[in-house]
Amino acid sequence: MRQESFGAALPVGEDPHRHARLLARVHDATVAGEVPPARPRAVIGASWTRVRSRGIDPERGRTGRLLRADELVERRRESGMSEVLPLLRGKLAGVAEQTANIMVITDADGHLLWRDGSTAVRRNADALGFVEGMSWGEDVVGTNAIGTALVTGLPIQVYSAEHYVRTHHAWTCASAPVHDPRTGRLLGAVDLSGPAATVSPTTLALVETVAQLAESQLRTAHLEALEALRGSAVPLLSRVTGRAVVTDSHGWVAASTGIAPVHHVALPDACGVGRAWVPALGDCAVEPVPGGWLVRLIDDDPASALDERTGVRLDLRDSHARIEVTSASGGWSHPLTPRHAELLFLLAVHPGGKTAAQLAADVFGDELRTVTVRAEMSRLRRSLGGLLDRRPYRFSENVEVEVLRPDDPGALLPHSIAPAVRGG
Repeated sequence: MRQESFGAALPVGEDPHRHARLLARVHDATVAGEVPPARPRAVIGASWTRVRSRGIDPERGRTGRLLRADELVERRRESGMSEVLPLLRGKLAGVAEQTANIMVITDADGHLLWRDGSTAVRRNADALGFVEGMSWGEDVVGTNAIGTALVTGLPIQVYSAEHYVRTHHAWTCASAPVHDPRTGRLLGAVDLSGPAATVSPTTLALVETVAQLAESQLRTAHLEALEALRGSAVPLLSRVTGRAVVTDSHGWVAASTGIAPVHHVALPDACGVGRAWVPALGDCAVEPVPGGWLVRLIDDDPASALDERTGVRLDLRDSHARIEVTSASGGWSHPLTPRHAELLFLLAVHPGGKTAAQLAADVFGDELRTVTVRAEMSRLRRSLGGLLDRRPYRFSENVEVEVLRPDDPGALLPHSIAPAVRGG
């Protein structure tokens, strides 16, 4: 359950202009090391202390590095915020346009990933460097709703001279963090920002509510994925002798056999095929299944539980490519798209692995097309789980891979125009 926010920046019944003048005097005195005429809100005072200790210039902030276009695309993909982007835009983009604000979505480091809303306000934001690809963390621009919400983990509204950097005093912003309900991990923040004259306590309430809706959508998607995994887990467990659970990649249990019901198990951070110690279960054998893991408890005969390595057969004998997986507990198969068949073939014939740039050159003849490669590999990893490692991309070292090719070498991946396929 989300904790309460720090509350609106403008006291109830207070004149905004009068309060802004007071905040300016408080800011000036604090920056000068003098006794201010009033105390800033506790959350603002704590933030000012943090940013002063980091040497942030109160006049200009710190110059951040603008992400390259490919870096921005990669951060968008990896942040997890793209899953709730349609909801956030649907709830806030129109409001931002109508109220002379802009809606901003960031990753957990404060980098702006998407920006929508008033054209005029976006032009003003451009002058501040408040643009897609720039970091708006406290360590770059000082106290602001985005950076401070990410530090505290709570929704916050920042008004006028509550911003530490003076060039931001003409702005007000309200931001709320968004967490992944599966792991509790901070994904990023959603924010409404605009001219200080647009300050309203309802802005913070709206942003906080929409962030809660986003987390609720992620929670629903997680439960639906877990239910789908449960459908494939039951037949898998029917072939297992002994105690076992099937989990998703985060350790949430879809089904179990031989043990008391449990909702979640703490998988190792770098969970992979083979033997692992799992708290609450003990010594286990871990095998990949579509969308997660089969975790079998090792009892009296540890060797028998791990006497088979996971085997992978990449069947490319016709145009309907498939991957077939066998392990100690049985087997399963998964159909492959033409692009995924190409990528897995290249990884199979290069067991040492390939970087995204190398795969881009192999598939497209252009090593700069890493964004497309990473997106496809991300989709593959969601389907194939622990069969694949990254950095570099390769089959797991505990997986034995066999490629089944057509009798006619020219019929190998007939759809493919990848240089590394057609040239090899």
